[in-house]
Order: sequence, then structure tokens, then C-alpha cells
Amino acid sequence: MSAASTGPVVAIINPRSANGALGRDSADVLRVLRREVGACETLMTRAPGHATQLARDAIRGGASLVIAVGGDGTIHEVANGFFDDGRPAAGSAALGVLPVGTGGDFRRSAGIPKDLAAAAALLMRGERRPIDVGLLEQPAPGDGQTRRVFVNVASFGIPGLVDQIVNSSSKRLGGRLSFALGTLRAAVRYTNQRVRLVFDGNEDDHLEATINSVAVANGQYFGGGMRVAPDAALDDGRFDVVVIGDLSRFEILTSGPRIYAGTHVTLPKVRVRRAISVTAHPVDVNEQVLLDVDGETPGALPARFTLLSAALPVVLPARPA
Repeated sequence: MSAASTGPVVAIINPRSANGALGRDSADVLRVLRREVGACETLMTRAPGHATQLARDAIRGGASLVIAVGGDGTIHEVANGFFDDGRPAAGSAALGVLPVGTGGDFRRSAGIPKDLAAAAALLMRGERRPIDVGLLEQPAPGDGQTRRVFVNVASFGIPGLVDQIVNSSSKRLGGRLSFALGTLRAAVRYTNQRVRLVFDGNEDDHLEATINSVAVANGQYFGGGMRVAPDAALDDGRFDVVVIGDLSRFEILTSGPRIYAGTHVTLPKVRVRRAISVTAHPVDVNEQVLLDVDGETPGALPARFTLLSAALPVVLPARPA
């Protein structure tokens, strides 16, 4: 299906993306955007979570295309505007991505160009098609649950600590270097943790293991370019669950190049499973196992991850003929 459609186009811009560079250079970005898209409404986010509400309002207002202008965190927030408590919101809008940020992992997973002009051109010339998303459910105070969707990768263990470090530091060094330095700092502090995973709701199909990290992957990339799930696809109806086991600090450092290349999955301490749902909790209930969800830090385990098949229309490069 072509990306072209009737209805307003709304661009949601996070001025804090790319360590604040988007806010400083927004006029240049808007010039490129309007050259390719034409008339569109532009909205600036003011606080964490604001992009979700702006997207939800745009969809309710009949928008045909809602563009996330920013990094992985902005894409995550805008994508959540397409859902209401984990259920797809009414409307016919598609998500567009104009990547200007630190990590760029969803862009890589989706095959969206890094070049600003090429990515802007794709918004009108690309193919509108549905991708899977993950639904993350966590306990809330009382008997409630919090729900959010993720479009790329949810992970826990050392990635949660890395993300916490990166998000609390300056990102002026760029995505890959910021995450690489964050990983080095986390490796000094992190102690491998023991978790229990249950696949597809079957208690007999479980794994209890000491882990460095676990990635519940819809897309292939996380951590500023690490190809953690090289066989994952955004529209195949399954998570690739990559369990990186009890690595030593030395093994963490030496396996880094293999994770960037996607060849780590053959290592003896790495296991890969495919599943529609995964529940995870720490074996020691007093231990905090931090989460990283599309580059955001929503807390810690326990959590349930459920794949929602073909749930989000996105403008993507056309498939090869």
C-alpha cells in the first residue's frame, strides 16, 4: 500500500533528541520535511510522555500520517499514541519516522535511511504496511498493571543499566560511542542475575538461568547498533528471545564486536528462542533486574511481553520486487 493517503499529516518533534541538536537545528529539519511532505502540522514535545498524547490526539483528529521526528525514545512514545491501554486506537493513521537521535536502532531494524533527506522522501514514497509490536505489562500499585507497547527491542539485565547510564549522561559523542562507553561503565558495576523465563504461557516450557542480558526482540538492533537478534523481523509474528548467559567481564568486552556483527548467537553461552509471549521475573524477588525498552527505562522485572501481530501501520521502504 502506498504511503500517500488522505487526511492531515502531523509531525511530532522532540527538541531534546540528539543531545538537544534537534531543538537547535529544527528549522533545517522542518525545511527538509516540508520539501518532501508538503503541508504538515508540526508539534513540539515539552516533557517525557508528551509525544504519546500528541500522537493520540492527532489520530483522533483524523490524521493520515503521524511522523516521529527524533530518536528511538521519540519513536517509542509516538508509537504508544497509536494504542490505548495496549489496544490499537481507532483511526487510519500510519507511523512515519524521520530519524534524528542518538541510538537509531529502530531505523536500522526497519531499513529506514539514516540520511535526513532520503528518510523524508520515504515518508511519501515508501510503502505503508503493518508491523508487529510488543506489549509490555508490569505490575502497578494495588492489583493493577501498566501497559505500553514497544516497536523494536525490550531487554533486561545489563542493557537496563547501560540505558540508565546513557540516558543520564551527555550524548554528544553520538549513538554508537555513547552506548559503547555506557556498556564499559555498566560492565564494571553489573553482576549477572538469575531470572526465570516462561514461554507462551506454558510453565513446563521455562528457563531458569544466570544471565548477562535477555533481549525480547521484534527488531534486530539495540544499544546503538548492536545486532542482538540477527534473524528477527518486524512482521514475522514471533519474538526472537536472545538469552546471553553467565558471561564474565572479560567475555562481555571480548564478545562486543560479535554482538555488533550479529555472530554472537553461535557462542556457547547464548541461546535463542522464538515465542509469542514471555514472562520474566527475578529468582530472588529482592533483586532489581532493570529493563530497557526501545531505549527507555520503565523500571524492572517482573514483566510480561506479548507480541501483537500486524498491529501498527508504518511507512517503510518498499519490499524488493
